[in-house]
Amino acid sequence: MAELFNGAQPLQPVSERDALRKALTKIAARSRGEIKSLRSAWPKFNDAFCDGLEWRTITVVGARPGTGKTLFMEQLISDIIEYNTDQEFRVLKFQMEMVDETSGIRKLSLNTGADYNTLMSRSQKIDKALFNKCLHYYNATETTDIIDVIYDACTVDEMCATIRYQMEKHKKIDGSFTNMLVAIDHSALFKNGRGQKDKFEMLGALGEALTMMKKRYPVAFVVLSQLNRNIDDPKRAIDGDYGNYVLDSDIYGSDALLQHADVVMGINKPSIRKIRQYGPDRYIISDEDTLVFHFLKSRNGTTRISFFKLDRDTMRIVEISTPACATKKVSTQ
Repeated sequence: MAELFNGAQPLQPVSERDALRKALTKIAARSRGEIKSLRSAWPKFNDAFCDGLEWRTITVVGARPGTGKTLFMEQLISDIIEYNTDQEFRVLKFQMEMVDETSGIRKLSLNTGADYNTLMSRSQKIDKALFNKCLHYYNATETTDIIDVIYDACTVDEMCATIRYQMEKHKKIDGSFTNMLVAIDHSALFKNGRGQKDKFEMLGALGEALTMMKKRYPVAFVVLSQLNRNIDDPKRAIDGDYGNYVLDSDIYGSDALLQHADVVMGINKPSIRKIRQYGPDRYIISDEDTLVFHFLKSRNGTTRISFFKLDRDTMRIVEISTPACATKKVSTQ
């Protein structure tokens, strides 16, 4: 018999009643405020995620270049730290697309409201007040140093080993694990590991690894992903068409990665494709910096679309009201 199953050992089942008991315990603890989600500065975002990001979940965010996905990630992390001071957690970022100095400048931009070009201008000296503002933010991080960053490209196995090391390193005094927000920018930048022939096999391994890690440790994953180029097809840029929307299938490697995700979100910037009436409801896009967040999948929340914009005065993404809908033309045929 052992030969028939290649020496595999039986798994130990868990009673369904035991699972129900754990569920009731969690519901009661959440009701008492003992278990909390990670709230962001965006109420619409929190509503779509059952009051914010939950621990032991995987969130995949897809966007094309130029839509602000890295800014979204940086602001999300910054706001989560600011809005959840009643929770103890750390942040681990895999930021494999940037060097550390560039990442630092973007962080200063987000927290001072000055854009990258202003901070790095070669034609004029940086304003003294602005530099002091940057210095003040740097000094403030001495007491809130909870973010660790990996800038080197790595394999999925190396990512897992790093998370495991960080979880052990930052254990609490009682031996329990400290919660950790793990941010990945972006999924396609992982190197192929042993036996992985292409990026799609790597993404499949990544999804399996994230699922294994969220079961083992109190982590919340936010994974940025590119969108496929088919979203740039001119046929999908027709005003008032369903093709304007970001779909599950637009996310790079969707078949391999999305089956493991608890939440899937797409970010779209209609002005890039010169769309002025967005989607079949013909939402009027009058601002070049309008962003559309598509909440495509949520096991615990709701699916919807919500509107945001880049506020260039503060260099932050802010919520805006749902735009008015254009009057739909009535066919005369």
